[in-house]
Amino acid sequence: MYDVCIVGAGITGITAAAVLAREMNKRVIIVEKREHIGGNCYDYYNGVGILVHKYGPHIFHTKYKKVWDYLSNFTKWLPYTHKVLAFVDGKLVSFPVNIKTLEQLLERHFTEGEMQSWVEKNRVPIEKPKNAEDMVVARMGRFLYETFFKNYTLKQWGIEAKKLSPDVTARIPIRFNRDDRYFTDPYQGIPKDGYTKMFERMLNHKNIELVLNTDYKNVINDIKFNKMVYTGPIDYFFDYQFGPLPYRSLNFAFKTLNQEWFQPVAVVNYPNEFDFTRITEFKHITGQKHSQTSICYEYPQDHVIDKNVPCYPIPKKETQEMYEKYKNRAKKLKTVFFIGRLAEYKYLNMDVCVKRGMESIKMI
Repeated sequence: MYDVCIVGAGITGITAAAVLAREMNKRVIIVEKREHIGGNCYDYYNGVGILVHKYGPHIFHTKYKKVWDYLSNFTKWLPYTHKVLAFVDGKLVSFPVNIKTLEQLLERHFTEGEMQSWVEKNRVPIEKPKNAEDMVVARMGRFLYETFFKNYTLKQWGIEAKKLSPDVTARIPIRFNRDDRYFTDPYQGIPKDGYTKMFERMLNHKNIELVLNTDYKNVINDIKFNKMVYTGPIDYFFDYQFGPLPYRSLNFAFKTLNQEWFQPVAVVNYPNEFDFTRITEFKHITGQKHSQTSICYEYPQDHVIDKNVPCYPIPKKETQEMYEKYKNRAKKLKTVFFIGRLAEYKYLNMDVCVKRGMESIKMI
């Protein structure tokens, strides 16, 4: 008999299991469909011994001290400040947009005041942006929108920016200084031994049992438990009653090169002429020393159930309305708690997933 059955061994489910087992002495079983723990945060050493992230780069950053402190019980941290460049017009330029970006694009010096004046002159006043295109044009102007966002958004989502929610681009900052950090949270770093090792430590407890390679629906009638924490796709839980919720997926193409470095930073975005959206070089993130290097190309594609991994919920009004139907059904269940990206059909950063998992203690 288990106190709690957790569906999904991603970062949310793992955190919930660790908190419930360690702090509440609950007996927990985790059922995971994939062959590994960690969900999309899973990392591993490839054939030449380079630590890579199987599902694209994952950079931990948070403003929540309690989240950072909690994970620090299971890992030491490598200091890491994430910086991103974009390949535009044959050259690498700073991103998110800051003073350096304009200087590199326009080949002239800018002060903070001059940049503010330039942006104010170029932006299009839109009082209430209705879509992702409006949001960028209203904040930065059409030149920067077409340079960095128009084609990238079309590749990433398979949909024009004008058909997507303004939230898609609202979270991307513009900075009127020379701060070229991608994230500005006070706590930033990479688990010293990798994400998978950190997760293994979190799950290493006598009260936790882990079952991999198993669809929970195939075994749920054989498991006795009091309550469930469900972190899987909410539409799958309800047998797609209102239709499958759409996601965007990614095809990750890895290459190992016989050279020490490939690019100057961990991630380079390719917003325009290439089919892929970005290239990641993992050694920049992990700090690993190796004579070779491994890189990953990301090719966005549609999500096909049981064929590829759901990565990003499609941020449109119609999809949100479909999710609300599932959410209303979920609210009626008193012993099942839906938390995490897939269960909430929402793009959540890793720290928020950990926070959701920590808060599961209040539900049980």
